Amino acid sequence: MIPLIPALAGALMVAGLIGLVAGLRPAPAVESAPTGSRSVTRLRTTSRRTKLSLLVGFGLGLIAWLITGWPLAVLLTPVAAVGLPTLLTAPRAADRIERLEAMEEWTRALAGVLTVGVGLEQALVATLRSTPAPIAPEVGRLVARLRARWATEDALRAFADELDDPTGDLLAANLVLGARRRGAGLASVLEGLAESVSADVRARRQVEADREKPRATARWVTLISASVLVLLAVSGTYVEPYRSSFGQLTLVVLLSAYFATLVWMRRMAMGRPLPRFLKPREVSP
Repeated sequence: MIPLIPALAGALMVAGLIGLVAGLRPAPAVESAPTGSRSVTRLRTTSRRTKLSLLVGFGLGLIAWLITGWPLAVLLTPVAAVGLPTLLTAPRAADRIERLEAMEEWTRALAGVLTVGVGLEQALVATLRSTPAPIAPEVGRLVARLRARWATEDALRAFADELDDPTGDLLAANLVLGARRRGAGLASVLEGLAESVSADVRARRQVEADREKPRATARWVTLISASVLVLLAVSGTYVEPYRSSFGQLTLVVLLSAYFATLVWMRRMAMGRPLPRFLKPREVSP
């Protein structure tokens, strides 16, 4: 077999791994202008980092090819530079937890204002200045809609659509019921809801702490394995059979199996978001 055959086979497998890693990345959410700008900035930053990682990995791959005589190093090193940080880092659960904490804090503040005896619309406006940063844009647009004479229920449903979260749906649904009935028990309902969200936040933090343990183990195993492989490739005769065409193919299969294991572990740790129960609908000012 000529060296071109394992190189082409390795290229196809590497392309499959890149597609698999790219497919596991969460798609950027479609948000309105204030929050969408942060999403676009984050996406551009990630794109620049990916390009830089590819360039650095390609350069290191060339160096590894010259030192070890493995042509597959030119392909595998950029993939490792891009794929391993993605597979070995935790999914973005911190943002979700921070938004839940912000909803809890805002709900408590709203319940406190309602106990004074003001109306729901006035209480929503009064909480604007003390709204936590993670949900400040959504609350700001809710207040703007109320000031623009939107119907309270329509404004709250638009608020739930922007939060795009089952907990936000629960909060908005209670506020919608309070706007319809205009009863005196809304403050106590919101306080109970805040306690429920607080318990949810504590549970999620515990789950993330438990999930971090196998991730740390996987990072150390990957680091040690990669270090040993590099040392053997540079100075040892143990990996001499991998210099042949069949050895290169075998190396690609083994590394692909290891990558597949990391992908499997990441998918198990990602979790599934709960579905919303308030259906999005068109609202008009």
